[in-house]
Amino acid sequence: MNHLEKINYPDPNFIRKETQVINDGWQFSFDRKAWQSINVPYCPESKLSGIGHTDFIGQCFYKKTFYADIGKGRRVMLHFGAVDYRCEVYVNGRHIGSHVGGFTPFAFDVTDVLIGTENELYVCVYDDELRDCPSGKQSYKRQSFGCFYTRTTGIWQSVWLEFVPGVRIKQIQFYPSVERSSVLTEIHTNGCEQCSIFVYYQDRKVGEYCGRVTYRAKFEILLSESHLWELGQGQLYDVIITFGDDTVYSYFGLREIGYRGYDFVLNGRSVFQKLVLDQGYYPDGIYTAPSVQAMQRDIDLALDLGFNGARLHQKVFDPRFLYLCDKSGYMVWGEFASWGVDYSDLHFLGRFLQEWQEVLARDFNHPSIVTWCPLNEVWGRWEDAAERRDVRFVELVYDFTKAYDPTRPCVDASGGHHGRRTDCFDVHTYADAEELRKYLKELDSSDILDIPLLYCAGEVLPYSKGLPVNVSEFGGICFTQKDDASEVGTVNEGAVESEVAWGYGKGEQSADAFLARYERLADILMDCRKLSGFCYTQLYDVEQEENGLYYYDRHDKLSEEQKARMRAIHSRR
Repeated sequence: MNHLEKINYPDPNFIRKETQVINDGWQFSFDRKAWQSINVPYCPESKLSGIGHTDFIGQCFYKKTFYADIGKGRRVMLHFGAVDYRCEVYVNGRHIGSHVGGFTPFAFDVTDVLIGTENELYVCVYDDELRDCPSGKQSYKRQSFGCFYTRTTGIWQSVWLEFVPGVRIKQIQFYPSVERSSVLTEIHTNGCEQCSIFVYYQDRKVGEYCGRVTYRAKFEILLSESHLWELGQGQLYDVIITFGDDTVYSYFGLREIGYRGYDFVLNGRSVFQKLVLDQGYYPDGIYTAPSVQAMQRDIDLALDLGFNGARLHQKVFDPRFLYLCDKSGYMVWGEFASWGVDYSDLHFLGRFLQEWQEVLARDFNHPSIVTWCPLNEVWGRWEDAAERRDVRFVELVYDFTKAYDPTRPCVDASGGHHGRRTDCFDVHTYADAEELRKYLKELDSSDILDIPLLYCAGEVLPYSKGLPVNVSEFGGICFTQKDDASEVGTVNEGAVESEVAWGYGKGEQSADAFLARYERLADILMDCRKLSGFCYTQLYDVEQEENGLYYYDRHDKLSEEQKARMRAIHSRR
């Protein structure tokens, strides 16, 4: 299956050819009385949905007629890529299931409720729980402000039908080994059948397995050719798995990652992570890209400035975006939309882990994901400094992540309050060049890292000698040629209060002045011997936050000559 075929499926890493996308012909209502057309999978807040209602939506309703041709012995699975936040699903008037969580896929077997070929699908959505559930950067005020943006409600990824045999594959996980030139394959099924797995590289068969699988099995497939997944070279192996009458198409990358001392290593080679923050927002689609080409463009924009990856920030990205990262040899941090959770109360831990586990399961096989980042800036509550996070929350999330996936590094909490266990000590700082130089000089000379917390003073666990360090937020320079460029006096004021253009610190309206400032910061970071990488805030503006390297519509802020200068800066390490 070629690239163009894969990208047409909702999840290119788990494809069945008998798939029918049903994004057309939906009706939408706020009250189940007045109905209007909506373009799925765009949320009703977006312009591309055809509605553009940006006020709070506590509940909403969808309906459509769909056609399902049921073949002999086949089951019909109804899939949703993501629905924010809680939903109840009905087919032909019968309740078939529910799902809680705004970022992960779910599916129901609807075979037994279908009546002929024409069927009525009805979805009730409830999104009135923004304050105590993972919601990422969705604004909890009526308007956008600071680093909080337009909300996303309801269906925002594709809806599709799959026609499957009764006994079938449920999940596949790949564990590649560079040293052995092999891939350990784990398959989960709902029964017992003969299984065949064929691995291809550019249409050449390079490995295979045949045997009987009962519910779950793990086996190693030796590869006759080794082609490493490298930066800028997303060399992927295609996989065809048959299990009885079921066939699934997938892929993996042959690569190994981890830390060696202070260094991040890819396939045994030290790589300095030069990442850029990508929030996954689009002016007309909010959470949903207007096209596959728009997703690819964001990757290309970052590569064109000399970055080798991105921190995918406070959102679970579309699987097709991750596939494009895989194909591009573009490193990313897989982050959860953890803001909105009350970290001070373990009562909310179960809800958090339920959805985070669904993220890990969906995205496990993407070679581009080089770090898991379940939590970001775990402070407690901004509006109540006395309500602090429970350190057990952070540590249990880290332990859970490592138990599920021991193959990748995990940052327990990006920035903010760390727990007592992490694979990388990750910090955020929007300090100026002189302050930053002082902090990193102490790290290099004395293994001391004492960067002040951004928003909240108080308890923080100290840096442990020998632990890898990453500065996963820095810069954030308000850079715009508009007349309303902000001169924010403090980090806190802009990030949690401003409703107009802002950035972290005094803005720049001259591209040359911005580049000079960026160069000073980047050089200091790349000169630090004990630093494993950095992430610049951010790739493009998002609504009122104007610290992007591109405008929100992805138009250039820098000339071609200035882009070349930025690439030259990044080439120094």
